[in-house]
Amino acid sequence: MTTDSKLILVGQVAGGFGVKGEVRVTAWTADPMALLSYGVLLRADGTPGLTLTSARPEKTAVVGRAKEIATKEQADALRGLKLYIHRDRLPEPDEDEFYLTDLVGLEARDPDGVVLGSVRAVQNFGADDMLEIAPALGGPTWYLPFTKEAVPKLHIADGWLLAVKPTEIGEREPD
Repeated sequence: MTTDSKLILVGQVAGGFGVKGEVRVTAWTADPMALLSYGVLLRADGTPGLTLTSARPEKTAVVGRAKEIATKEQADALRGLKLYIHRDRLPEPDEDEFYLTDLVGLEARDPDGVVLGSVRAVQNFGADDMLEIAPALGGPTWYLPFTKEAVPKLHIADGWLLAVKPTEIGEREPD
């Protein structure tokens, strides 16, 4: 295993469930019950956030008890808390697979090999994943859709990806 300290977002507290101090956690894992096996789930700053002691599946979430929560009010107070684990807690992906966090730090190069910048973050604003690119020459970050058209080649082991910036779309005439 690597000693990679990157954090992977695996869930978010949705709030209390019932009146007996249970908590609902939305899972962003293939198997929501995996949250129980990770032990201490971390906050974004790496400090302990929540430790599930028991859970049962509920669609894309788990409902259960946590060491840090005794009442519904305590569970509700944590609503919105994002929960992470260290990247090295996850199995290595298969040959043609990767975790989105593995893209952070890669150089974004245009088709001519010119370095446009580096991937600062992978964002999702509700539609598709977007790569936030920090320009090589400084200035504000910009977003590149994480699609096959905009990112046709990944060279993760070599530290770069091919970035094809979308053409500017002007205002269109109303129908």
